[in-house]
Amino acid sequence: MSQRVDYFDDPSAPAATSLVPGGSALVADEQGRILLQRRTDSGNWSLPGGTMELGETLGDAVIRETREETGLDIELTGILGIYTDPRHVIAYADGEVRQEFVVAFTARPLGGELAVSDESTEVAWFDPADIADIRMHESVRLRIGHWLAGTGPHIG
Repeated sequence: MSQRVDYFDDPSAPAATSLVPGGSALVADEQGRILLQRRTDSGNWSLPGGTMELGETLGDAVIRETREETGLDIELTGILGIYTDPRHVIAYADGEVRQEFVVAFTARPLGGELAVSDESTEVAWFDPADIADIRMHESVRLRIGHWLAGTGPHIG
């Protein structure tokens, strides 16, 4: 059973009970491939990222989370967007229902070796043309679409 269920614009979604700042990284390599991880809590392919810890910046949190979840060291190169849509809520097995609050960064790999963690079952590079049929929440597809469109930071 999933430890996390994402809802988007779903009238049957539970009401949000929390709002936690988080970040993610759309890491692209020199060939234009995107780094994705398969989450252990939902089985979905996703961008690496997570929530801040006390004493760190959001950028530091995204760099740390990417290293923990994928094995790669990254450099943040820009802001992809700020994603705070109240129609996107995430229900966790412990009863928390979190409203989306993610600042998504663009990034490039600096080094390290691809590796899974307790938060990821697979880590891989994907050509954007090859992700249409993989299991992924629509909020991640939206972020990848914004990156591909190159329209500048998304605010929403």
